[in-house]
Amino acid sequence: MAKPEQKLYQILKKNTPSILWDRIENWAIPGLPDLLGYAQNGFFFTVELKVAKGGKIKFSPHQISWHKRHPTNSLILVSCSDERGKFLLFPGRRIMELVEKGIEAEPICKGQEEVMNEINEQPGVLVP
Repeated sequence: MAKPEQKLYQILKKNTPSILWDRIENWAIPGLPDLLGYAQNGFFFTVELKVAKGGKIKFSPHQISWHKRHPTNSLILVSCSDERGKFLLFPGRRIMELVEKGIEAEPICKGQEEVMNEINEQPGVLVP
């Protein structure tokens, strides 16, 4: 996980106390998201952390492939480095829209507080 993404992880972990987070450090499966979340209701989901620069969100071909093959129970959390505190949350199934539109794509929710509340309170409902 790159340094800016580590900071995003720390913010997420601090603000979502009802979720048990495991960082995935995996070289065996390219494209696997950064985090595995476990909600109190027994729901597992993954989160890809991204820091956008200049409106673009960079994904590797492996990350794109993973999200296309696993369209449910996955989220992409984007922090916009040019606008402090701007957080955008997307379902993993919309990976191609993010590749094409970057931060102009319509998120599930935006803003740090709204995004953190959504993740903290909605596992199992949030990810269609």
